[in-house]
Amino acid sequence: MQRNVTGIAVPAGTATSRRSRPRTRSGWSRAGASAVAAVLSLIMAVLAMQPASAQENPYERGPDPTVESVRAQRGTFVTAEMDVEPGHGFNGGKIYYPTDTGLGTWGAVAVVPGYTASWDAEGAWMGHWIASFGFVVIGIDTNSPTDWDDARGRQLLAALDYLTQQSPVRDRVDPGRLGVMGHSMGGGGAIHAATQRPDLQAAVPLAPASFSQNLSNLRVPTMIMGALDDTVITPGTLDGLYATLPADTPGAYVQLSSGGHGFPVWGNSTVTRLTIPWLKVFIDNDTRYTQFFCPEMADTNGIARYQHKCPYGQAALQTRGQPPPAPGKRPW
Repeated sequence: MQRNVTGIAVPAGTATSRRSRPRTRSGWSRAGASAVAAVLSLIMAVLAMQPASAQENPYERGPDPTVESVRAQRGTFVTAEMDVEPGHGFNGGKIYYPTDTGLGTWGAVAVVPGYTASWDAEGAWMGHWIASFGFVVIGIDTNSPTDWDDARGRQLLAALDYLTQQSPVRDRVDPGRLGVMGHSMGGGGAIHAATQRPDLQAAVPLAPASFSQNLSNLRVPTMIMGALDDTVITPGTLDGLYATLPADTPGAYVQLSSGGHGFPVWGNSTVTRLTIPWLKVFIDNDTRYTQFFCPEMADTNGIARYQHKCPYGQAALQTRGQPPPAPGKRPW
């Protein structure tokens, strides 16, 4: 006895075996090929529908975020810090970075304090906080405490250049995924830096004193934050500033319910719970974090008003299974 391709036993050498074997094999070969093709098509379709398992965003770091996780005082990454000596175009400062070396390079953000303020006194609280969510942070002091917004912007760019080209952690930083932040005159500096270097991925001006420029030429995704009770940089001032942002530039304007002009100078979780998702979306292209902004703000605690440009183009629309843009390319 021998077994043909149908699995039915047929006596070897019989007429039935000799007549049917070629025809049966040929027919089942064609049917089998069709079946295999159909199965492969189904598998490909299923894989395409599995964004997390099929094609990971290589910049996606950390567990899936929640409202509670972005409000936490620390993310999931262990961090370290180092001092930066004066020079390099700015007056020194500190670098904060994740110690993990197994996940590739990190996006980075440079931060500058406000008029007459020092980094240690005003901004240092956020260094480890932001770094623990998967960023390298360089907080700087200015060459003069009374430097204007444009000078602070130039120093932010100098800090990014130092960070990516000369610093001891330069190999940990992706030079194509950078952002800027600042408070008050430093917020104006963040705007100046973003207008001068449009290939930056994100800007977060906090109560920005933007006396030397508006936003009309700004192409960098920018989230402005202010406070309802700020009597220095008033809501009306920020309303007018945000109105100059081009329609096709991703942007948001968040007005806090309270905090005055100094809302960014202490461990304010409202600042970080919005800053971290903005950096994640536009520097890491991590669309898991769009839920905190679009279609509306996920956590409105402490928020008086929110203006946005959802869905922030391709960065917000793309599924997690789509490949991210090449480093230095815009995700929107």
